Amino acid sequence: MWQSFLQRRLVHCSFSLMKKKGKTPAEQRWMLRQRKDPYVKASHAQHFRCRSAFKLLEIDDKFHLLQPGYGVVDCGAAPGAWSQVAVQRVNSDGAGESAAQNIPNMQQLISPFGTVVGIDLLNIPPLDGAHFLSSHDVTDPSTHTKLLELLPGGQAHVILSDMAPNASGFKEMDHERLIRMCFSLLDLAEKILKPGGSLICKYWDGALAQKLQEKLSGVFGSVRTLKPNASRKDSAEKYFFAQMYKKPMR
Repeated sequence: MWQSFLQRRLVHCSFSLMKKKGKTPAEQRWMLRQRKDPYVKASHAQHFRCRSAFKLLEIDDKFHLLQPGYGVVDCGAAPGAWSQVAVQRVNSDGAGESAAQNIPNMQQLISPFGTVVGIDLLNIPPLDGAHFLSSHDVTDPSTHTKLLELLPGGQAHVILSDMAPNASGFKEMDHERLIRMCFSLLDLAEKILKPGGSLICKYWDGALAQKLQEKLSGVFGSVRTLKPNASRKDSAEKYFFAQMYKKPMR
């Protein structure tokens, strides 16, 4: 089911042009790059919905952001690769409990259950261990209300965002649109992020990146810039990793 969805999700993932006849030179170059990309091959081998999973895996392996029992909100979740990683790491599908039950005298090592909620304007195919709010806008107050209902205690430990606007072809315009989307995450954080929580958001490098970093630094104790190895070297894509959230005073 999600494979057919991937064919419609050109901006977010791969695999959409493999069966198309009469390919243009640009499409042929794209296909060649996909075939050579080790992360594309690894995503198939490890059953991730797209290569972007390895960006989050690398970040979490280094910083241990996602812990068993945590509540996670995945913004721009389609087709669900980051949610797949989050489900595994916070044990929202109960896999950690199932494994421990098969080992004698290991009940004390059972991992607590986490919660993963994904949001996207597009449809997100179902995933065990995740609640998906398809056709939902991250900035809509009704979406915030649903998040408060789904998250234990109405709070998340982590907000993830790999969302991006559809590329217009105008670099500065696309950069500005994505920065505005990142700013909207601060409004979301004020409603649902626990004090001490963390945020990861993708941005495209440009003139407004410094302004976003300054805004993040005003409500997080630590903000750093990341460029995972799985991010293509010729891409302007980077991530802000903000930790130790301080809820703004009103």
